[in-house]
Amino acid sequence: MKLAIINIQKLVTGDINRPISEGGEIIVEDGTITHVGPGGSFGDCDVVIDADGMIAVPGLIDSHVHITFGDYTPRQKTVGFLESYVHGGVTTSISASEVHVPGRPKDPEGVKALAVAAMKCFTNYRPGGMRVHAGSLILEPGLTREDLEQVHALGVWMVKAGFGAFANPDEYAPLVKIARELGMVSMVHTGGSSIPGSGGIWAENLLAINPDVSYHVNGGPTAMPEEGFARLVYESEIALQLCTAGNLRTSLLVTRQLIDKGDLHRLLIATDTPTGSGIMPLGMWYTISYLASLDVLPPELGIAAATGNNARVFGLNTGILATGKDADIVLIDACDGGSQADALAGLANGDIPAVGAVISGGVPRFVGRSRNTPATTRKAKVVRSNIIQNFSSESH
Repeated sequence: MKLAIINIQKLVTGDINRPISEGGEIIVEDGTITHVGPGGSFGDCDVVIDADGMIAVPGLIDSHVHITFGDYTPRQKTVGFLESYVHGGVTTSISASEVHVPGRPKDPEGVKALAVAAMKCFTNYRPGGMRVHAGSLILEPGLTREDLEQVHALGVWMVKAGFGAFANPDEYAPLVKIARELGMVSMVHTGGSSIPGSGGIWAENLLAINPDVSYHVNGGPTAMPEEGFARLVYESEIALQLCTAGNLRTSLLVTRQLIDKGDLHRLLIATDTPTGSGIMPLGMWYTISYLASLDVLPPELGIAAATGNNARVFGLNTGILATGKDADIVLIDACDGGSQADALAGLANGDIPAVGAVISGGVPRFVGRSRNTPATTRKAKVVRSNIIQNFSSESH
C-alpha cells in the first residue's frame, strides 16, 4: 500500500539534533517512509490523509512496558491496554521483562523459556497495530554465558537486571557484561524496590554493573539518593530513562543535569506501566508536558526523548521522520476548546495534545478522533482511499 499524509503544518522529527523541520507531505510505500517535507508526489497513492494543518511526530516508543502474554495485564486485570496505548500515540512498546506473569519461573531454564516464548508470541502479533518487542531475559543466579548465547541465537536480544535473586546488585555485573558482548541490550532497575523480592539499586551499583539503560532512573516508584544522579550523569554513558510512574522532582533534576553535560541523547522517556500506578495510555505525553511546562525541556526535545532516542538505544528503525525509516507516524494538535494554537504550544502550557491519527507500519490505525484524548482543533480526514476501509474511529 502507498500512503500519503498531506497538509502537515510542521514536522517534529524525533531527531534530538534537528527536532523540527518544515511541514508538507509524508509519503509511505510498503511500510517505509519514502518522502518527508514539501514537494511530495501523491497522485498514485492508495490512501491520502489530509492533516488539515496538524503537526506530525513519530509514533511514541514506550521503552518500559511490563507485558505478559496477549493484550492483557494481570497486574491491573485489564484486557486491551496495549491497543488503548495506540490511541495515545504509542506505536512501539519494549518489554521491561515479563516479570508480572503469574507464577513466573525463577530458575535458569524457566526464565530462558519465558523470554523465548514472549519474544516469539509477539513476533507477528500487533495489538491495535502496535509493534511489541517482547522477551527480556530476567537475569537470575545460575545463568551462564552458554545460556545467554542460547537464547540470543533464538532471537532474544534484551536482558533485565533487578528482579533476580542475587543478594548483592553488583552480582549482576558479569551477566550484563556477557550480554553486552553478545550485542544484547541490557537494562537495570534503578531506585527502591518495586515488588516483593526486589531490592534497591543505586548509582554505585549501576556504575559497577554498567548496563545500556538505567530503567526509571527517577524511581520506579521511589528514587535513589539524590547525590547518585550526578554520578550517573557525569561518570557514565548509561542511557537514563524517565518514567511517568516515578518521581517527578528527580525527573527534572536529571534532565537539567543532562542538559548541563550536553548529553540529551541519553535521555529516554517511557511509562513503566502497567504497575501499581495503573495503566497510562497518555503517560509519555504527561511526562513531556511536565518537562516543557516547567521550562526544563522544549516539547520537541521531549518528543525526541520519547521517540528517536529510544530507537537509537534499542536499535530500532523507527522513532524518526526520515526516508528509509519505518512508517510509524502520529498527527497531533491542540485540544479542541483549549487556549493554545497548536500541540507544541499546548505541551509548553502543560496540556496533553489531542491525537488525530495514528499510522503504524504504514497502515492507518485510525484517522479522526482518539478515544483517549479530547478532539483535535483541526480535523484530519481520509480524502482518498482505494482500500475498503475508512479508518475512522467513530465507534469509540
